[in-house]
Amino acid sequence: MLQIHNSLTGRKEEFRPLRPGEVRMYVCGMTVYDYCHLGHGRMLIVFDVVRRHLRASGYRVTFVRNITDIDDKIIARANENREPMGALTERFIRAYHEDCEALGVEIADYEPRATEHLPQIIAMVQRLVDKDYAYVGANGDVYYSVAKFKDYGQLSGKRLADLRAGARIEVDEAKRDPLDFVLWKAAKPGEPAWESPWGPGRPGWHIECSAMSVEILGDHFDIHGGGMDLKFPHHENEIAQTCAACDSKFVNVWMHNGFVRVDDEKMSKSLGNFFTVRDVLEWVRDPEVVRYFVLGSHYRGPINYTPESLEQADASLERLYLALRGIEPASPAPTTAATGRFVAAMDDDFNTPIAVAELQSLARELNTAKAAGRLDEAARLAAELRTLGARLGILGLEAEALLRKRPKKAAVAPPGGGSEGGTGEAATGGALSDADIERLIEERVAARKAKNFAESDRIRDLLAADGVLLEDQPGGRTLWRR
Repeated sequence: MLQIHNSLTGRKEEFRPLRPGEVRMYVCGMTVYDYCHLGHGRMLIVFDVVRRHLRASGYRVTFVRNITDIDDKIIARANENREPMGALTERFIRAYHEDCEALGVEIADYEPRATEHLPQIIAMVQRLVDKDYAYVGANGDVYYSVAKFKDYGQLSGKRLADLRAGARIEVDEAKRDPLDFVLWKAAKPGEPAWESPWGPGRPGWHIECSAMSVEILGDHFDIHGGGMDLKFPHHENEIAQTCAACDSKFVNVWMHNGFVRVDDEKMSKSLGNFFTVRDVLEWVRDPEVVRYFVLGSHYRGPINYTPESLEQADASLERLYLALRGIEPASPAPTTAATGRFVAAMDDDFNTPIAVAELQSLARELNTAKAAGRLDEAARLAAELRTLGARLGILGLEAEALLRKRPKKAAVAPPGGGSEGGTGEAATGGALSDADIERLIEERVAARKAKNFAESDRIRDLLAADGVLLEDQPGGRTLWRR
């Protein structure tokens, strides 16, 4: 039985969907003014794996991941670039989709944008005003009155008195309470604006997710997810405004993934250790390495990025592909005790480190079967390994496709310190193309047939110097990998 750690209660609970056999799930997505960073990449992979496992467990999953395409940061970046806001957001939405594709993250069933749901947002704000949970400030902004919601703090565990003690109020603050947050922002000169009952303006950040999730999934659904940094205030505010507007529980299970750290420090631009997904993809032989790296840590805990961590992920993934090499998987894939242990790990709050360890155990069994010539058994094990890997979004390549890619060395910081771009350290070796390697292997095979072992050894050494490893197979076939 699937157990999920519920951030709302602080404990693992048996998952019981509101509708039998169906899961409705909302995950906070991207604010599209820049490229996805490694923290975003982890969030995308984590909830993609959650979705895959739910689906593989027999549930019909409706998966919603929103796009924030209007907010202060977007407006500021568009002004800085001197480009229309819509051009900026479309450019980064395309980049976001490209990053998802590279990481093997499936596009959501619904991908609502804030600018496409203004009527729903305005209607929810109006309900909150009508029910006296919101008010219009002297500056024209509409604010949510936190004190009116008696359960505020239930998700984060924060108390109103403690929050007020640490709050800061500007001199011209229009709020009645320093904890109140904006639902609708009155238009400022030169900013995008939409008509509303309170005059031209645009939505606050928190209200968009409430309005869009309720519109698509209803006012009470199964799972809401996002990064740990969204727990407070974003998700706390979502609960307050949605429950008040809809008189509903809103969400049964809240899930939050942990932070990404770099060399045991928080990732940030100010520290010069900030990485986009595109940075990291430049430093690995294949995007599956990044996915494997993320799967190696439990989603709720922090994950520490170092050059060594990516290299270890690369080596571990390579072991799986080496086991699959040269074996045609049986069809259909069998279900053995290994599958049972894998599923049990995933049912235990999506424990991917244990699930990945089970894949490595299967690979060892597969290698043993291959070495012993038990090819039927090897084919069954290969099929099971591929099937379980697919549940995690890995092992989708042909073995040769990964093994012939050149391993790279990861950088721990972008060149120049603090740059958002960069290509990392140079790839190791690599002067020879695939065609060059194939030609040299043919020459080596011919030399061996002619018993010219000196020439055969010379070619092997030449290939080894370029980082190419040869594996001579029975029957005279030679496989290679970088």
